[in-house]
Amino acid sequence: MAYEPDHTPVTRDEVERNVLLVTYVLYGLGFFTAITAVAGVIINHVKLRDCRDGVAFTHHRWLMRTFWFGLLWSLVCTVLATVVIGLIGFAVLWIWCLYRVIRGALAYAERRPMPGPTS
Repeated sequence: MAYEPDHTPVTRDEVERNVLLVTYVLYGLGFFTAITAVAGVIINHVKLRDCRDGVAFTHHRWLMRTFWFGLLWSLVCTVLATVVIGLIGFAVLWIWCLYRVIRGALAYAERRPMPGPTS
């Protein structure tokens, strides 16, 4: 008996959720290897333009802001690393990024939008 694939059409919402899942995984792996977070932010920038779902849009924006503010504060902490405050800053920044990725992933699982600036 031959295998016949299911030809059920995939909805746009399912595709957007799958892309977000991949992006959250990339950000999570970014704590171990930063290059995956870079891949994640590239996906966010590319998909943000195509995003028709308001909830997915807020998640893309949330992750992008996490990446760019994290990068900005990493540079500030690098400059301040000559004094102890920079090292403390890195620890706080790591916890802040971890919090944002976990909070976003939990909201994603519950299909809730992320807070952010209103347009």
